[in-house]
Amino acid sequence: MRTWTLLEQADFLTDRVPGLRVEMIGGILTVSPVRDLGHARVLTDLTVAFLHAGLGDGEAVVVQGVGLWLPTGSEDYAIPDLSVVSAGIEDHLVEFNCYDPVAFRLVLEVTSANYNNDLNLKAVAYAQARVPVYVVVNRGDQQLHVLSDPVEGEYTNHRIHAAGELAPLPVSLGAEVTLDVAELLEAGRPPKPEA
Repeated sequence: MRTWTLLEQADFLTDRVPGLRVEMIGGILTVSPVRDLGHARVLTDLTVAFLHAGLGDGEAVVVQGVGLWLPTGSEDYAIPDLSVVSAGIEDHLVEFNCYDPVAFRLVLEVTSANYNNDLNLKAVAYAQARVPVYVVVNRGDQQLHVLSDPVEGEYTNHRIHAAGELAPLPVSLGAEVTLDVAELLEAGRPPKPEA
């Protein structure tokens, strides 16, 4: 009996459990839960903000759920919630629907139940991939993290913003973008059940 590679196992899980996000980071197969309404609202608001700033002008593209091939292991990849990528990303396909990190200007995660992956494991992986900017909308702690300037596998600049603050993103993104933290955190709140 042949042993499946981790990529084959990830592919099997992706096909069998629709809606879950299967990733391989540091040689560890991770599975993220189905995204809720608040998660989707945050991604919509961010997409609009990025496009309004000009990040869909032909030089850059705003995309959701596009795979990023990681240098952390021979089969490692992540699927950020939202990314800003350079035009021509199609020329950087590696395999398994994942693209070379060189095409990524920003990756963004909106936390769910597995927020430790977003704040720790993925921060290291994205820094090792030299993605210039990593943003985490931390719904659990009601904060927005902006990490930038990756050097030797870690981000050298990590700014945490609270509700009521404006969070400017690094200009290396290719446009001036300032995020209203309170608006994003409010959009990310789960709906209240009816009484």
